[in-house]
Amino acid sequence: MTRAERARRPTLADVAARAGVSVALVSIVMRDVPGASPASRQRVLQAADELGYRPDTRARLLRSSRSRLLGVVFGVQHAFHGDLVSGLYTAADRVGYELALSAVTPQRDEQRAAASLLQDRCEALVLLGPHTRTAHLAELAARLPVVVVARAVRHRDVDVVRTADESGLHEAVDHLVGLGHRRIAHVDGGRAPGAAERRRGYRDAMRHHGLAADVHVLSGGLTEDDGAAAARALLDLTPRPTAVTVFNDRCALGVLDVLQRAGLAVPGDISVVGYDDSRLARLSHVGLTTIAQDIEQITTLAVTRAIDRLERNPVSHRELVVPPHLVVRTTTCPPPATCPPPAT
Repeated sequence: MTRAERARRPTLADVAARAGVSVALVSIVMRDVPGASPASRQRVLQAADELGYRPDTRARLLRSSRSRLLGVVFGVQHAFHGDLVSGLYTAADRVGYELALSAVTPQRDEQRAAASLLQDRCEALVLLGPHTRTAHLAELAARLPVVVVARAVRHRDVDVVRTADESGLHEAVDHLVGLGHRRIAHVDGGRAPGAAERRRGYRDAMRHHGLAADVHVLSGGLTEDDGAAAARALLDLTPRPTAVTVFNDRCALGVLDVLQRAGLAVPGDISVVGYDDSRLARLSHVGLTTIAQDIEQITTLAVTRAIDRLERNPVSHRELVVPPHLVVRTTTCPPPATCPPPAT
């Protein structure tokens, strides 16, 4: 192959000339439809490989008026959103769809992120933990299928895939009570998606265990700074809680930092449970006990629901709720005096 030949993209005609067959036969092979003998198919594929030919799927989709693009709005500041995006890529690839990503940043809001995806000819939108008001979500859903992940939305036109957040916090409290803790606080997520459900799950679990008098909710949020502020408030409580559940893993990192800087051992003096089982929780030097959301199931359901809407398949439930589960690592143990010393 000459330098000029390498510089331009190989075409169907190039493959046909190399294989000694017609362009029509090459097209049949590349579209993987009946009409070519095994020997011809092999010859065409070998010629395509030698030339470095790759089908222009985007051009084919444009001709068919389909993009097979799912738009995803995610927050760059959320570690868990990164895990969800990875899962969405896997789920979309299994069914022959591609993703177009649009990020929410401190300078770029969700409405702008969604608007850019509409310009990219996305066929459906998947929104990760959006803060956008329900009315705006409904406006988007009037234009194309919208699937919201990790937030409850009460609107008949908006599909939802979320974790059973109340159940997750109940499981966190059950774990701590099972270790012997009674004074258990909760650092909440403010107005973040899922925060109200997790806060409610904490309160219900404490009441279930007869610990209503020990309920203490501390103002928190999404970030390490929010967790640090909550931890400083926790240090001022008398008597101090022996355990704390935290809205998410990122906020829990801020809690861990302040507690350790104050000279408290985690979990020797105080146990900490996060939420999400994000990659931050799995870091070896963090080892955070946390409530895991089933990323594979959530992302598979989100992609499947978007495609069901596109293909007008029957859907029985607008909202799909996935159960979470506890992952025990090194930040929880029985209360002080009964907790073994940390390994050295």
